[in-house]
Amino acid sequence: MSTIHWVEAQPRSARWHSESGLPLPRRVVVADDRMRAAVAHRLACEGTALLWRGDFHNARQLLRAMDRRVGRSTPGVPGSAAEAFHAQRRFRAHRARVLGKVLVLLEEDHTLALRRAPDVRRACDEAYGPPTDGPFAVALTELLGAISAREWREKGVHVPALGARVHPHYGVFAPTRSEYVDLVARAPLPCGGAVRTAFDLGTGTGVLAAVLARRGIGQVVATDVSARARECARANMRRLGLTATVRVTGPGLYPDGRAGLVVCNPPWVPAKPASDLDLGVYDAGGGMLRGFLGGLAGRLEPGGEGWLVLSDLAELLGLRRREELMAAVEEAGLRVVGRMDTRPRHARVRDTGDPLHAVRAAEVTSLWRLAAA
Repeated sequence: MSTIHWVEAQPRSARWHSESGLPLPRRVVVADDRMRAAVAHRLACEGTALLWRGDFHNARQLLRAMDRRVGRSTPGVPGSAAEAFHAQRRFRAHRARVLGKVLVLLEEDHTLALRRAPDVRRACDEAYGPPTDGPFAVALTELLGAISAREWREKGVHVPALGARVHPHYGVFAPTRSEYVDLVARAPLPCGGAVRTAFDLGTGTGVLAAVLARRGIGQVVATDVSARARECARANMRRLGLTATVRVTGPGLYPDGRAGLVVCNPPWVPAKPASDLDLGVYDAGGGMLRGFLGGLAGRLEPGGEGWLVLSDLAELLGLRRREELMAAVEEAGLRVVGRMDTRPRHARVRDTGDPLHAVRAAEVTSLWRLAAA
């Protein structure tokens, strides 16, 4: 962690922490309930961070007022889908930087010492790990994200294919889009249906591993590069009573051995993530996709299949061509033996105000059944 410095009767300092990769504030001033949104917005745009010392709920109102001012500068939507995508990412990054200039100080035990502040200690313990020596500063937007993640973790996400809830942890991609899970639940199993061992690569919450186990596969090995995801998947397997069937490991993409079925649902957009929190959405250069394809033929048992669960969103955005995907399959010594498609059902498909609405409405998610050539 780096250190921020400010003056509050006397010079003070605290460690700086950002899960989303926000830059270290170089200038910090103290702000309270007297701070006007227009002034806060101007200071934030100039690079000055505001260490909040007022009422917690007033801080949230200030953020909303600043957000409205950021929204007025939303760029116009360019012509192509790729241009719209990159413009939207730039705007979101700008918005995150501006709103991320409102800071709060967490005490050594993760207490938030503001008027009318909720008890955030458990949310912070889950997001940041056990308390460490001394207080540290975080962006209020990130703290609100940690609070929301705590609520999601407690409530869980209902997965129709499981008939149960999966509980995502902070920083782990939540399976709110059930259509891709339904594909894995419906696809015909290889090896005449008698699959003894399956791999789930990039398991996240463990939802696909749980679906495979519920389909009667004897042993499922789930991997993930993220320690948070591995902890999350193990906790979900305990909740679902599947610890005897599903083994969670990592950080390597492939575990040792071979399997009759290898499932991979890599991040769908081949773009650079801004931080580790984006790893469930963005796969820089398609690295995970290439790793899955390149290692698959040597990890399949005779008659086995690899299931690639992938949206064509990147193709619709002009970030990858279908010919490139098919060439990568062929170069890996694989062939396509079947494909199942589904359409998205999430709310953003119906949001006509989204600059990428046309792309999202046309999106198709496919389960590609691959076998050794």
